[in-house]
Amino acid sequence: MVTKMEVPLTDLRQQLKGIKRELKEEINQVITDCRFILGERVERFEQEFAKYCGVKFAIGVASGTDALTLALKALKIGPGDEVLVPTNTFIATAAAITHSGATPVFVDIDPDTYNLNVSSVTVNSKTKAIIPVHLFGQPADMGAIMRFAEERGLKIIEDVCQAHGATYNGKKVGSIGDVGCFSFYPTKPLGCMGDGGMVTTNSEEIAIKVKELRNHGRTGQNIHVVPGYTSRLDEIQAAVLLIKLKHLDEWNNKRADIAETYNRLLGNVDSIQVPQCIAHATHVYHLYVIRTKQREKLASKLHERGIGTSVHYPTPIHLQPAYKSNYSPPPSLRNAEVAALEILSLPMFAELTGGQVKYVCESIRECLC
Repeated sequence: MVTKMEVPLTDLRQQLKGIKRELKEEINQVITDCRFILGERVERFEQEFAKYCGVKFAIGVASGTDALTLALKALKIGPGDEVLVPTNTFIATAAAITHSGATPVFVDIDPDTYNLNVSSVTVNSKTKAIIPVHLFGQPADMGAIMRFAEERGLKIIEDVCQAHGATYNGKKVGSIGDVGCFSFYPTKPLGCMGDGGMVTTNSEEIAIKVKELRNHGRTGQNIHVVPGYTSRLDEIQAAVLLIKLKHLDEWNNKRADIAETYNRLLGNVDSIQVPQCIAHATHVYHLYVIRTKQREKLASKLHERGIGTSVHYPTPIHLQPAYKSNYSPPPSLRNAEVAALEILSLPMFAELTGGQVKYVCESIRECLC
């Protein structure tokens, strides 16, 4: 038996230790300036994030959900339209389609990467867009998705809410499709101290439209060209994100190193499948997700040993009450349904120690023997 220790699923306190003083100084300066909405820090963060992602435009909004919704609106996708979306993502991806007035069409996944698989997807005249989700921090197969979309005239909206800084063929995700949508929820690879989001694009037309929509359709003082929304990134959150952005690559690299250790220590456990990575891509491991048919037993045993786990996500969206009774899924979404019964997220954050990772892996081996 290994000696018990506490290993949380994630631990923001550890992340904040090294930057707490700088954060306090910046937040206090925002308070002193008394400019809380669409100020200089929001503009600066938009510029720096656009540069980081390799795009021309970045527009700060209130959440990742709003980023997706406003992106759909800017692309003029609405009632009567259909949008392809993987069924094993957080419900916000599908909800944004619903909020836009369009209809989500749920798509099955690759059983190894858990990302959207277009190989068996069919479209019709109503299909207008596809939303690949870079799930758990790994890019979807954007090469196949781009070919699929271009052949059918579909818009591509990348859901990058879990994959800040990940790359596909050397390009940052969020710069490949027509639009990229990010969440800055606190636990994300780049998280603020509340809610926040970002839309990235190389299209000036889309950028202008999102800017209008996020601020009541306003183009000038008391001039409103469309009925818009209240969806603005706060100045305080922008101040926090400006500081954290400087550390993002370092944190991503540390999580990748931790994942490599997990893979090495768990790779030969017969009853476990460790994450499978696609070629030509970098995985930033927002989550480290294993797969086992003994999930419930393992999660319970790890809990007893002080190890935090979770399931992302236990119920595919097409089986959620919000959608099950109103939408007809394709004949088979089996890969997603089976995976939902077997996946388990292990502790993953940049400050995990080697001793903690070793303890988690030794505990897994003991629990499954």
